[in-house]
Order: sequence, then structure tokens, then C-alpha cells
Amino acid sequence: MKATATRPFDARTDATLAKLDAAGQYKHLQMLQGPMDASVTIRKADGSSHRALCFCSNNYLGLANHPEVIDAGIEGLKKYGAGTASVRFICGTFEPHERLEQTIADYMGTESSYTFVSCWTANEALYPTFAEPGDLILSDELNHACIIDGIRLAHSIKKCARKVYKHSDLADLRSKLESAHDLGLDKDGPNPGQIWVITDGVFSMEGDIADLRGLRKLCDEFGAMLVVDDSHGHGVMGKTGRGTHEHFGMLPGGSDGQVDFFTGTLGKALGGGAGGFIAGPKRGSELIVQRGRPTLFSNALPVTVACSATKAIEILMREPQRVQTLRDNTAYARQQITAAGFEVIDSPTAICPIIVGDTARAIAMSKRLLELGVFVIGFGFPVVPEGAARLRVQLSAAHTRAHIDELVGALKKL
Repeated sequence: MKATATRPFDARTDATLAKLDAAGQYKHLQMLQGPMDASVTIRKADGSSHRALCFCSNNYLGLANHPEVIDAGIEGLKKYGAGTASVRFICGTFEPHERLEQTIADYMGTESSYTFVSCWTANEALYPTFAEPGDLILSDELNHACIIDGIRLAHSIKKCARKVYKHSDLADLRSKLESAHDLGLDKDGPNPGQIWVITDGVFSMEGDIADLRGLRKLCDEFGAMLVVDDSHGHGVMGKTGRGTHEHFGMLPGGSDGQVDFFTGTLGKALGGGAGGFIAGPKRGSELIVQRGRPTLFSNALPVTVACSATKAIEILMREPQRVQTLRDNTAYARQQITAAGFEVIDSPTAICPIIVGDTARAIAMSKRLLELGVFVIGFGFPVVPEGAARLRVQLSAAHTRAHIDELVGALKKL
């Protein structure tokens, strides 16, 4: 029974929900009745279920339902229990956390890493912990919401300056770096400020990638530190799937420099369970342990998830051919979708956004595709700008050519 709207919150919330429904923009949660895979079982409103090809998951390498990943989680659950029941610095750090963090560091090519319950939490920890008054944070305008909120938190708590540069526009970033003092950077005080340049590696709505070499060159010129969230780059970019930095030849020992700090997720290609991390120099991990509020006041990553994620990374490093399969699937899908007459944003990533313009239209198309047995989500405002709504098709190494052909066939029926 719906409660009567008697308070300001009730009335304005009901009005917002009614407006979204009338505009065809109301989001409905789809209930899955089985594991995440190339196809999934979805519960209908009448309680029955149906199978649909899943082209909206971040399960890029098909590891979410891998038997070894499942078994590792089960063994971790049996040995260590359901939860840590504590924050890390009290008694919430278990051996699987240590193993996972060393595995992440080896995979990313960094000195150290530190895990969280999500990448959102990792970004919420990094900026307020690392930044100080007198610092300047420069952020790409299409960075993910968790980066934006982490920077806002740093600005609110530490009073550091912040500025947005145009998407992947190195000239605009240079201009802002040149005027850093005017933007609030304290260069001459007793505690000189640090410049931070923040970017996604792979931008989740566009599927394009940041020019890490160009960003590194600018950062070196102006003494800035480069932070990359590569959540959609893990398992996707680079010959062995280590990420966007591998794609650009920026692993340790390369001639184009390295990224100073990464944030990343374990909830997409790397097992798809949950969890996030910060990877970089050990001093950063140590500072997070000592001062990071999400570390000091929130429980650790469940051990069963840590065990599954470790196994997923081990499989990726053991079977780099999964990355090539994903790359082949993505190239084929882009070619076929374009041939069917749709506008697809081109990029080397596994994200294939089909631009349709109107938000309500994107949602209606998504609904019709599901009726045709293809699960693709329509994204519109406020996730993307007005007039830039899209169907975001995401490929996996678990998909076959037959799956992709069925996707294209359903798109043609639209």
C-alpha cells in the first residue's frame, strides 16, 4: 500500500517519479534468476522467466561464472566465513587480502595495491586522503561519477582547488596547467601545493580512451601527478589485458613513463564480483591505511570475493587469449552493427555505444530488444547529455559469433 504524501520529501519525490514515468524515462530493475553469462535468465512481471542474450554486462572476459573463480570463492567462504566483521586496521585483514593485493600489484605493474569494497569507495578514499589545502585537481569533463564525487569530497574537506578540462583536450589541459596559480594552486607557501590530473582510462559511456602518453608528458612538464581510473580497461586494453597503460606501452621499464596511481575495480572483467583498489607506490597504500576514512570506518572486502578475484586475475594472466577473443568479438560486432545502418562510436574498447538521440526512444528500444531476447540497456539524461541517448552494447569473450549475429538481427527489427 502506497503511503500518503504528507511531508515535503514525500510530495516532491512522488512528483519526480511521476514525471519520469510520464516521460518514458522510468528505470525498471530486471531480476536475474541465474549466473551472469553470455545469456541470462530474467524473471518476468508475471513470475515466469525467459532467456536473453546479455550485451549489457561488464563481464568482459566471461570470468563471472568461471568454475575456478566460483570454487575459489566457495573455499574462501568455508575457510574464512561470510564476512570480516571489522575494519582493516582493527582485525579485518585476512591472508586472502594480502594475496589479492600482491596479485593486483603484479598484474598492474605497481609497487603496491590496497583493496576496498568497491571502486567507488576507492575513489572516495584517494582524493580526500592524498590531496591537501593548496593542491589543484584537474579532471576530465567525462570522468565517471565516482571520480567526480571523490574530487568534490576532497574539495569540501581539504579545501583544495578543482577544475574541469574539456574531454581528452590536451590543449585545454595545458592552458589550465599554465594558469595553475590563478586556479588556486599554492606554489609559494610553506607547504607547496601538488597538481593532480585525473582521468578515466576507458570512458564508460563513450567507449573511447584517454591519451595517457600525452597526459604523462604534460604532467612531467608541470610537475603534476597522473591518476587513472581504469575500471573499464582491466582485461580489455593491452596485449595481455593489463589495462590502458599497457595499451600505450607504459608498463614498468617502458620509455613513455608510468601512471602515478590507479583506481580500479574487481567487479567487471576481473571476476565481476565486487571490490575496488588503489594501485601505485607503497607510500600511497601506507597513507590510505593510516588516514583513509573508508578504510578506517568501513569493513574490509569480504574474503570470499577476495579469493574469487585473485583466481580471476590468475586466469587472465594464464590465458591472455581471452583478451584476443574479446577483441575479435568487438571488431566483428562493430562491423556488423555499422553494416546494419546504426551509428556506432568507434574505439578499441569493448563498449559499442549506438547513438539514438532521445532518452525515451533509447529506453523504448531497449525494452523492445528485450522482448526479442536481447538484453541491452538504453542510457539517457542525466547519465549522458540531453540529445545524446544511446544503446550501450558491451561485448564479452564469452559471446560467440552466433550471439552477435542474433544481436544484429534484433537491431535490424527495430
